[in-house]
Amino acid sequence: MRKSTWGLSVLTIAVSGIGAPAFAAGLPQLDATKFAPQLVWLVITFAVLYVLMSKVALPKIGAVLAARKDRIEGNLERAQALKADAEATAQAYEQAIAEARQNAQGIVTDARNAMSADAASRHDQLNERLSADVAAAERRINEATQQAIAGVRDLALDVAATATERLTGDAPDGKAVSAAVDAVLKERD
Repeated sequence: MRKSTWGLSVLTIAVSGIGAPAFAAGLPQLDATKFAPQLVWLVITFAVLYVLMSKVALPKIGAVLAARKDRIEGNLERAQALKADAEATAQAYEQAIAEARQNAQGIVTDARNAMSADAASRHDQLNERLSADVAAAERRINEATQQAIAGVRDLALDVAATATERLTGDAPDGKAVSAAVDAVLKERD
C-alpha cells in the first residue's frame, strides 16, 4: 500500500507542475511549459496516421476482404452445382441398375418359362435329352445373368468414376472404384 501511495504522490507532483524543474532535465514531456507543442505534434501525428490509414491501408484491406468474399461465394456456388450434378448422376445410376435388374429378371423368367414348356411336352420321350438341355439352358441363363451383372458392374464403374472425377476434379484410382462398386453390389444382392 505504501508503494502505490508514493507512486501516486510522484505522479501528482509531476502533473501539477510542482517540482517541474527536477524532472525537466530528464523528462521534458513532464515539463508543463512544453505541453502545447507536444499537443500540436500529437494532433499532427494523429492526423497523418489517420489519413494514411483511411487512404492507403484500409482500402487495401477492404479489397482483400471483398476478393476473399467473392472467392468463397464462387466456391459455394460451384459446390452446389457439383452437388446437383452428383445427385443427378446418382439418380441415373440407380435407374440404370434398376433397368438392368429388370432386364436380367425378364431374361431369366423367359428362359425358365421356355425350358418348362419344352420339358413338359417332351418329358416322356426325351427325358435323358431334356436333362442335357436343361443343364445347357441353366448355363446360358447363368452366363446371361453374369453378362447382365457384368454389364451393370461396368456401367456402375463408369458412373462412379465419372461422378468422383467431377466431384473431386481428380481421376480416381480404378482399384478403389472397383472395390466400392463391388461392395455396393454385394449389399444389393
